Amino acid sequence: MIAGRIVSLLIGYLCGLFLLGYLIGKTKHVDLHEVGSGNVGTTNTARSLGAKAGALTLVSDVCKVLVAMLITWLIFRNQYPEQIRVLELYAATGAVLGHNFPVYMKFKGGKGIACTGGLVIGFCPLAIPVSLGLFLIITVVTRYVSLGSIIAVIALMIQVIIFGQTGHLNVPAENLIEVYCVTGFVVVLAIIRHHANIGRLIKGTENKFSLHKKEQ
Repeated sequence: MIAGRIVSLLIGYLCGLFLLGYLIGKTKHVDLHEVGSGNVGTTNTARSLGAKAGALTLVSDVCKVLVAMLITWLIFRNQYPEQIRVLELYAATGAVLGHNFPVYMKFKGGKGIACTGGLVIGFCPLAIPVSLGLFLIITVVTRYVSLGSIIAVIALMIQVIIFGQTGHLNVPAENLIEVYCVTGFVVVLAIIRHHANIGRLIKGTENKFSLHKKEQ
């Protein structure tokens, strides 16, 4: 099934290359790499282009992961029926990588949090209440999106292990360690992508989130 994993990753990567926030910015003559945090994901899009653009980007980033998983399911559901969930996870991971490291932008993409949200919805929906709840509570209370994101992905990792061990992931037992490793990779990547935010959080200089569009 090695070929299946590689193909699934590639499918996800190609889907992840669709960066709606960047395209919206271009229509408004704004390069998201040059404003705000320089990030092309949901948060910087919302800060730099407004709430509507941010919301559209959020939906797009979530949906492209689900599309990647659906394409993978359509291709491999008959060939690998027992491991199809594992391949879907690889597709979701590929989409995160495509979003974070788009080749046509010299690998300068987003941080993958919204895409990771798509992974949660498609692969482990049982984790939605806790991860989303923690994200919303922490973000609303502190107004630090980065802190809410980091806590949410850590909670995801813990839940994937719990649900895997209790048989709620729909994954063969022999693939559980692999699932934990792939999920762990996505979680660690999300934390690494927030390394600058973590530094600012420690120093107390992290930007607080606001839905008011910044003046260009």
